[in-house]
Amino acid sequence: MKTLSPFSVKETNSFNVESIAPRAYFPKTIDDLVELANLSLSNFYILGEGFNTLFVKETTPIIIKPEFKGIEIQEHEHCTIVKAAASENWHSFVGFCIEKRINGLENLALIPGSVGAAPVQNIGAYGVELADYCQEVLWFDFKTKKTMVYKHVDCQFDYRESIFKNSLKNKGLIISVTFCFPKAWQANLSYAGLEHLAPSVSAKKVMDEVIKVRQAKLPDPHLLPNAGSFFKNPVIDGEQWEMLTAEYPDMPSYPQGDGKVKVAAGWLIEKTGLKGYQDKGVGVHEKQALVLVNYNAEQGKYIVDLAIHITNKVKSVFNIDLEPEVRMVFPQGEKNLVEYKNG
Repeated sequence: MKTLSPFSVKETNSFNVESIAPRAYFPKTIDDLVELANLSLSNFYILGEGFNTLFVKETTPIIIKPEFKGIEIQEHEHCTIVKAAASENWHSFVGFCIEKRINGLENLALIPGSVGAAPVQNIGAYGVELADYCQEVLWFDFKTKKTMVYKHVDCQFDYRESIFKNSLKNKGLIISVTFCFPKAWQANLSYAGLEHLAPSVSAKKVMDEVIKVRQAKLPDPHLLPNAGSFFKNPVIDGEQWEMLTAEYPDMPSYPQGDGKVKVAAGWLIEKTGLKGYQDKGVGVHEKQALVLVNYNAEQGKYIVDLAIHITNKVKSVFNIDLEPEVRMVFPQGEKNLVEYKNG
């Protein structure tokens, strides 16, 4: 198994901040994973393509960066089953499926990251989530040193949540994800930016439109370092939503079917006046307030400080708590914003 010691993560995180790992492992076989499980790893972090990761300090935990590749397709009468290895690039995988006339993921085009990271966050966009098509996840368990299959129901998918993000965190890693795509496909055009398309539109056209909209709103991380949407869209109860819409009738909102309502985090941030705000080499993007960008800061702590400033402002104006989508990594491992605030 390939190993590097020390290892700079600067080129492997989309915020382009510098941080040094004491050691990095790059497993690409089950035998490599067994070897990893035999090691006395203390603090470690499993790194995909680094598009949803913020390294906060000058050093990181031990890095595990899987290198599992490959895509397999099985045709059935009513569906197509596609198995993709964890280290495949997500957007490239979406494009591969559409090229093969396997429809379903077109709304999730241009989301940065790897296939293996997608179930962890249950990525979603434009009315579609990974959970809509995920059939099962192949998992390697560090304790048993064996692989096991998590069926859809076992994955505990929720809005930007899964069992892999919670109770299975750091207890193993994802090797591959298997998807089931029904052949009776219909375009999902429910979200703003796609509603002008005809119901008979092709999946390729939907994907092209999603790419166009995302590129118009979101900065290219290769040109302006960022991680896409930094915060989750918060879900509030119906009573609070009614109070807010009475004062802000233009507030974008999406009923969740359980009496709760999802509201747009970017809109909340923009309404506080922070869109375009800059400080200490980082800032809120001028076109999309949900995106935090790194102009010239060398360390991730400045982005975390900006995130705290934003959450405090939104809380004071709307009494809504924003929660980051981005995973914040410290030398001791991952922490959330509340843990960081409390020291």
